[in-house]
Amino acid sequence: MAAPQPGPTPGHTDDWWRGAAIYQVYPRSFADGDGDGTGDLAGVRSRLPYLADLGVDAIWFTPWYLSPLADGGYDVADYRAIDPAFGDLHEAERLIAEARELGIRTIVDIVPNHVSDQHRWFRAALAAGPGSPERKLFHFRPGRGEHGELPPNDWPSQFSGQTWTRVEDGEWYLHLFTPQQPDLNWAHPAVREEHEEVLRFWFERGVAGVRIDSAALPAKDPDLPDFVEDRDPHPYIDRDDLHEIYRSWRRIADAYDAIFVGEVWLPDSERFARYLRPDELHTAFNFSFLSCPWDADRLRAAIDDTLAEHAPVGAPATWVLCNHDVTRTVTRYGRQDTAFDFATKAFGTPADLRLGTRRARAAALLALALPGSVYIYQGEELGLPEAEIPRDRIQDPMHFRSGGTDPGRDGCRVPLPWTADAPYAGFGSRTEPWLPQPEGWPAYAADRQAADPDSMLNLYRAALGLRRADPALGDGPLRWLPSADGVLTFHRSPDLVCVANLAETPATLPDHTEILLSSGPLDADGRLPSDTAVWLRT
Repeated sequence: MAAPQPGPTPGHTDDWWRGAAIYQVYPRSFADGDGDGTGDLAGVRSRLPYLADLGVDAIWFTPWYLSPLADGGYDVADYRAIDPAFGDLHEAERLIAEARELGIRTIVDIVPNHVSDQHRWFRAALAAGPGSPERKLFHFRPGRGEHGELPPNDWPSQFSGQTWTRVEDGEWYLHLFTPQQPDLNWAHPAVREEHEEVLRFWFERGVAGVRIDSAALPAKDPDLPDFVEDRDPHPYIDRDDLHEIYRSWRRIADAYDAIFVGEVWLPDSERFARYLRPDELHTAFNFSFLSCPWDADRLRAAIDDTLAEHAPVGAPATWVLCNHDVTRTVTRYGRQDTAFDFATKAFGTPADLRLGTRRARAAALLALALPGSVYIYQGEELGLPEAEIPRDRIQDPMHFRSGGTDPGRDGCRVPLPWTADAPYAGFGSRTEPWLPQPEGWPAYAADRQAADPDSMLNLYRAALGLRRADPALGDGPLRWLPSADGVLTFHRSPDLVCVANLAETPATLPDHTEILLSSGPLDADGRLPSDTAVWLRT
């Protein structure tokens, strides 16, 4: 039976999403409730008090659906079933309800571009053969060349490798990601109808929002022409057809008071903003800030550009430092190149974790002070570094499709440490986790950090508590204040100022009446050290 619909979270209005703090859970690696080495929904339920104490408004779950896990769950075999490794639908409904009782909403992931090759539709398409109605739900085509031995076009993959796979009867099917993730044909009405029913299915169970994976990819040029660099319109990214799809989704979400956040990677700010028009998506991820190096001028430009992109459509910005695809903040900020780019990932890149931790603490206060909503990837509040996964334990397809040159994304997906003195750092008690935890992982354990007033965990707790209680934080205006080179200083009305010092020398603080929170100790003369941020009351 469907769970009752949630009301507004205490202390928030119905537009809670405009300034929310949202915690990203990667279920395989969050907490293991049954001790089998894989995180599950029972584990998440057991840690809900931790998330409530942390002070988040919502949880975003990466896919928890039935999946062969060819791509970490983003190859979905059934959107109406929970993967048995995580639990079942009843467990998910209990989790949604119990989180809601603690004032925490639930956001789930939807992957509209593709499904698993084990999805009932694709299995039927393979069985039905060329020209069948079942194949029209996907992009099946004859090949080029004298005997159809060449792919139908030359589109580049979102991962390494080819975008077409040939089946036994000679046809090829499109997959922008792995061969186990066939792309859907969004020109087919059944594809649209199915996804709309999936949205209703989860909204009926109390889900407060949906994160849309690869939101700019589902629509394709029906002619599937070869890819030509810089040709507009692009044959499969940011097609105009998408906007009517998302308008229809928005009408469904509005009926349930639910929200959308889109994963939209686009360099064109005007086209990006189109997805955030009042009748489309509520929010979209901000990747320019996430990938930006630890450089004051570059960060200020990323902040200004983000706010300018969102202003014409009245949408709030989102801020994120890391996610399940991206090198963890502590490691990235401790490297010589502090930017993030998938193309530059390599094994053995050195990092100064002490420096990276110092910068990550400052970055946390910077991000949490910016106007809009903020996303926190699990373990960022513990200051976890990127793990070096032994090559024989790597599972991410990005590694294998690169020929082994790309370390993949497993390093930011290592199971969390909860209890320093427990087996496997308290992640689960009986079986080694699905990814190995590095030596020294217990030092980051939540129980140890909870007892340390200067820990990363307690910094996040304090910042999120102030953010929730102070009307100057969350959604609203930002005004830059004069500051020295390498220092970011901005005002949040009515009387809060954030200062982040990215320069090599200490910075003088503006006049203030109170220091609310600092990412590290101030100098003896009251100046702000390098790679430190502070919140002031003026």
